[in-house]
Amino acid sequence: MTDRSEIYDQVTAQITPFNKKGIDLSEATTFAGDLEWDSLTVMDFVAAIEDEFDIIISMNMQAEIETVGQLVDAVAKLRG
Repeated sequence: MTDRSEIYDQVTAQITPFNKKGIDLSEATTFAGDLEWDSLTVMDFVAAIEDEFDIIISMNMQAEIETVGQLVDAVAKLRG
């Protein structure tokens, strides 16, 4: 089982190519507000996360994830 800090590091590494504004990332960083991602960017990013962790993030789950920390928690939960 991967620990949460490793998942956080992997998630932030996946965010880097999408972080066009060079925002400093934290658990509280929001995808829509801080990173200003549009829906297409979100879809591309979700696909990258799903590939990285070999998981499927449902549309319902995606709708509830607003911050980096919430995404890390969701990945940890899906990896079980």
